[in-house]
Amino acid sequence: MAGKDYTMKEAMLFSQRIAQLSKALWKAIEKDWQHWIKPHDLNINEHHILWIAYHLNGASISDVAKFGVMHVSTAFNFSKKLEERGLLQFSKKENDKRNTYVQITDKGESILLDLMEHYEPSGNAAFSGALPLKELYGKFPDIIEVMAIVRNIYGDDFMEIFETSFRNIEEDFEEKEGKLTKKKSSSEYV
Repeated sequence: MAGKDYTMKEAMLFSQRIAQLSKALWKAIEKDWQHWIKPHDLNINEHHILWIAYHLNGASISDVAKFGVMHVSTAFNFSKKLEERGLLQFSKKENDKRNTYVQITDKGESILLDLMEHYEPSGNAAFSGALPLKELYGKFPDIIEVMAIVRNIYGDDFMEIFETSFRNIEEDFEEKEGKLTKKKSSSEYV
């Protein structure tokens, strides 16, 4: 390969380093995530689908698959289970009969908001692992290099949805008495 500016050793070491670190981190995250959502009898895919449907305010099954990093059949099957539980509803758009869309229901939103309100950072390994960095540098790691790698793999659309969900939390939620709660809209005060 002409023009490559890395050695095979560098390539292999990087690939193995990121693979093994990702696997170790995922194992801890998976355990924490399952523990967090267990009270609502959800699995990780179901929670992720609710999260996506909430933050996209309706999404096609293709969008759920893409942004949930899962196969379309996985997104559809888990969405169907959520629909059976009354947490999602399926629809077709008048101008787009080919795609199936999901919208979070009030019951699904209630569960998602309850999970957010009852998030306990001290029980989260990734958070606990990053806490010494926050104490040392005054902020949590930006993980900008990892975000750049993910952007290069999944594209700008993926990262836009990724950022949208966090922007929504910044704008639509507040902390009260150590709990994260959704701000009331002006129509809810009437």
